[in-house]
Amino acid sequence: MDSTAQDPRLEAWRQRLGSGFAEVHAVFEDHVQQALHCLPERDIEAWLDFCAGLGRLGRGPEPLLAGLEILPPLMQRHGSGLLSTVADTVAVLQKSPNGRAIAPYLQSLPGVARRGSGLAALQVYGQWVQRMVQATSVSIHGRHATEPSPSLIDFLEHAPRLLSQVPLAGLGRWMEVGIRLHGRHPQRQRAYFSLQSEDSRAVLQRERRGLLLKDVQARLTLSLRALWSLEAQLVPMPVPLQDGAAEGEGTLAAAPLQPYMAQEGDLLGLRLPEVLEDQAGVPALLVYRLMLAHLAQHRRASSPLVADNWSPLQRLAVECFEDARMDALVMRQAPGLQEPMRRLHPWPSLDGVEAQGQSAVRVRLTRLSRALLWGDLAADAEQAGFVTRFQAALAQGSSSTREMAELALAWAARTRQQSDQRAAVSFADTHVPWRDDNRHLWTFIEDGDEEDQPQRTRPQAPPQQEGLPPRHYPEWDPSSQQMRPDWACVFDGLQPEGDATQIDRLLAEHSATRQHLQRLLDALKPQDRQRLRQQAQGTELDVDAALRALINARASGRTVDERVYTSHHTRGRDMAVLLLLDLSASVNDAVPGTEGQTVLSLTRAAVALLAQAIQTLGDQLAIAGFHSNTRHEVRYWHIKGFGEHWERDALPKARLAGVQAAYSTRMGAALRHAGHLLSGRQADKRLLLILTDGQPADLDSDQPMALIDDAAQAVRALRDESGIYTHCVSVDAKADGYVQRIFGARYSVIDRVAQLPQRLPEIFVALTR
Repeated sequence: MDSTAQDPRLEAWRQRLGSGFAEVHAVFEDHVQQALHCLPERDIEAWLDFCAGLGRLGRGPEPLLAGLEILPPLMQRHGSGLLSTVADTVAVLQKSPNGRAIAPYLQSLPGVARRGSGLAALQVYGQWVQRMVQATSVSIHGRHATEPSPSLIDFLEHAPRLLSQVPLAGLGRWMEVGIRLHGRHPQRQRAYFSLQSEDSRAVLQRERRGLLLKDVQARLTLSLRALWSLEAQLVPMPVPLQDGAAEGEGTLAAAPLQPYMAQEGDLLGLRLPEVLEDQAGVPALLVYRLMLAHLAQHRRASSPLVADNWSPLQRLAVECFEDARMDALVMRQAPGLQEPMRRLHPWPSLDGVEAQGQSAVRVRLTRLSRALLWGDLAADAEQAGFVTRFQAALAQGSSSTREMAELALAWAARTRQQSDQRAAVSFADTHVPWRDDNRHLWTFIEDGDEEDQPQRTRPQAPPQQEGLPPRHYPEWDPSSQQMRPDWACVFDGLQPEGDATQIDRLLAEHSATRQHLQRLLDALKPQDRQRLRQQAQGTELDVDAALRALINARASGRTVDERVYTSHHTRGRDMAVLLLLDLSASVNDAVPGTEGQTVLSLTRAAVALLAQAIQTLGDQLAIAGFHSNTRHEVRYWHIKGFGEHWERDALPKARLAGVQAAYSTRMGAALRHAGHLLSGRQADKRLLLILTDGQPADLDSDQPMALIDDAAQAVRALRDESGIYTHCVSVDAKADGYVQRIFGARYSVIDRVAQLPQRLPEIFVALTR
């Protein structure tokens, strides 16, 4: 400060700035001193002139203070040409109703510059800010913007932090999707750009660096089943963004996100980070495999302990020894994982921890963990003794949680230090990437302050059958006229079996209908054999053709014609049919005019007759049902697979007998999933036949037309993108008002539900004649 105060240029520079704000005068000399270390005098004058312009904008001292503080380091790195780039964006903000965003824009520049590649990144970022101003500012009269953008400041505040996870181009694509989806809806727009809406997170997830769990979820599930004999649902866990400690930079959470096993009251399954990057040269997929191996060993070999009488130090020590035991068992069963584990396990140093007034307990435990696994860093006799006892315990077998707890208690009593009581704890280089948070290891008799039960407020998931990972599908948003990405969650399940003899009794009750259908099917049956004559190769010799060829050859002196064989050609159909049943609660309703029959019982009879007819024709057939309980739980039940035979296999009939109706009808998600499965079949024609008793609806949709329009979008996409024809059979007498909007002309309405067993096969025959 003394050198600056005596500088004769200081007063001239103060006059050049020309600011009357007291807040600016209080820090002006400090900022000038900073600039003198960064910039030549010519650039200092350009910087001051630019800041003087910020002070004259009429936006208070905040833009001027931001310019004084932020611009010199950026100019040192990118040159004075930076000022013109920043000035263009500031001018756009000032001329619009968004002048209040000038200071947040300037404050976001250091974080963007750190993540970008030179001045070009800042220029692109400035163009995005201008795009936000243009696209999201509110115009009441439709010409000039009269109100500020509801989301611009949120975008500016989050942009530096988001760039720690997505590339620069990915941030731009995320911004454009938000503008396209919610540009005319201020509340949704604000929720999107403040990362509070699920579609915002879904789009951002697609742009993130690293490996997404959902992209490898099926492979990891199969690996877990094959290598560790564990059936468990893998649930993605959002990786939060928090403010970084350095220069306001946004980084990943300071405490790295750890996997864990779900407990009572939490979401079921194994919770893993939704995205991982390669670490220490180890691919992210292998890190996921290490996490699953560690969790699988915990599930197999760990037992919970009562935590109430353990001190925090003792609990940390128990977790260290127990985690090391799990990793040792993993390496024993899968030796190939030892090398990536060794590369990923941190190797912290004790140097400087005490001098900073911090507790080194976590550093010591991390060093101990490495020593237990590989003998590294066992520098003193006390540590070496515990390493020996640990290895001896595992030499006798897999040991136990109780034995590890006894070792941990002994270690804590022997090595405890006075500094372990300090509130400030050093976490530097102590995170083992594949280990979980050990919440399953402790039970509490009495509630206390130390229990860490995160995410207790999340809604509890319904019980799920073990099976394939859920698939996410987009859904149409009528307000924005755009698709919401990854909106509906579809769970596959194998329909539980019922009594197959019920289906046989239903077929016997409808024997007259079967005879009527048989006459229709005889006209559609493929004429299996058609003789082809005069073939050069074939299965039979055509004697007449052979004699004619020999006579002609002798009479003309030419070579004998070799086309003297016959073959046969099968003149058949090549069709794949997927029958999709609406199993919402309304199909439990009784049918008037029948003896206690419901829509569901008549559906069973109709499906059985249709399946028998399709089997007779030789077409490929799969049967499935669906219902939904909000967009988070769309259940898709497999009743008959394409590879199963209706007559020879008893299971399809048993599953059809076991179908139960419940919940609602989210038709669009079910259509997309059925189309996805049908699109993999090799056939000349693929038909998706859906049987329903009402219009699409669900508990979380308060707009009657929203799910109708979404189903219509799904039907069009299946036709245009996959070549799948969709036909609806509805037993709702009032269906004409909505079914045409969804399926166009490809629908049939059965006014009398009691005729369903006869009409459904007849409709199929008419469609495929």
